[in-house]
Amino acid sequence: MVDYLANTEINSQRIAAVESCFGASGQPLALPGRVLLGEGVLTKECRKKAKPRIFFLFNDILVYGSIVLNKRKYRSQHIIPLEEVTLELLPETLQAKNRWMIKTAKKSFVVSAASATERQEWISHIEECVRRQLLATGLQPSTEHAAPWIPDKATDICMRCTQTRFSALTRRHHCRKCGFVVCAECSRERFLLPRLSPKPLRVCSLCFRELAAQKQQEEAEELGTGAAGQPAYLAGAVCGASSGDDDDSDEDRESSGDGDWPSRVEFYASGVTWSSFHS
Repeated sequence: MVDYLANTEINSQRIAAVESCFGASGQPLALPGRVLLGEGVLTKECRKKAKPRIFFLFNDILVYGSIVLNKRKYRSQHIIPLEEVTLELLPETLQAKNRWMIKTAKKSFVVSAASATERQEWISHIEECVRRQLLATGLQPSTEHAAPWIPDKATDICMRCTQTRFSALTRRHHCRKCGFVVCAECSRERFLLPRLSPKPLRVCSLCFRELAAQKQQEEAEELGTGAAGQPAYLAGAVCGASSGDDDDSDEDRESSGDGDWPSRVEFYASGVTWSSFHS
């Protein structure tokens, strides 16, 4: 670890360079005691296809975003507190190598590195940062994680009814509880998943029944009922057609009007190859 870099000028310059690349759309990243440990490009498996993303590892957070112009301009900044992170190694296949899953309560996704060595570097540095954060905060490792979305290309038929075949006219949807690719008929229900959103989210029919039964049992134990005489396990659950809630997140959308960007950024990592960790 490089704790000695905390509150030093070189560390401040590194963090300022990252902030500059994200521009006004990004959140401020400089905090007392925060250290930028390393950066690099990883391939993130998104809903429609795998895409390169820039990742920055700090001693307390993991930041990533879409690449507009490498080392010059990034957008769609995402910040993940490291105390919420759990990593899971994924098996190797001929088509997919050097992969692992980054799991949190709100979002889980798969990334891959360009080589096994780079994957091990990322994993070892992240796990050490997580360990230190948990020790510093006194928190316990997270045990609840959001399900990663299965990519669209993984299946041509609904993973619940196994009957509906997807086409240009028959859309794919994703269950927010299990991450399965499902048809509209198999995902008509909504259920409140507080860890993911304050609004009821699309879930498949199987997950809806399981969630409803679990909620009903909890409410029965408390002898409570939902609003307006409705069973409490249905409170917040809604049935209806989708209204575009299955689009990719904002990191996968094209955007414009990002404001003025510096014509030249002397990025601190300009001399490194694919990825680097600072020492």
